Amino acid sequence: MKLPDGFDARRLRERGPAIWRWRFLAALAALGAAFGVLLSMAGAATLLGRPPALGPLNDSIGASISLVLVGLFLLWGGVNVWRRSRRRLRRNNNDLSLSPQLLKKRG
Repeated sequence: MKLPDGFDARRLRERGPAIWRWRFLAALAALGAAFGVLLSMAGAATLLGRPPALGPLNDSIGASISLVLVGLFLLWGGVNVWRRSRRRLRRNNNDLSLSPQLLKKRG
């Protein structure tokens, strides 16, 4: 069967939502997690007796403990946002929603 010249199969599918926002959010979350790791490492270095990595920002014990806590919070938040945005990127509205157990081969 010959298809007419003006036929385009891509017009039959509806366009999905733009995913560049979710990619941008995933990149920002990864940067936040990396910044959290660096902050917590700088605070831990001061607690372990090394010279302060951030100058007068973490001279005292209390300031270095707060840097460790803020760094761990940034790491936790960045990883959570990154995982959610990656999950949103992988979700496809055209696919069937099957559980992973149904997709396993029985054997």
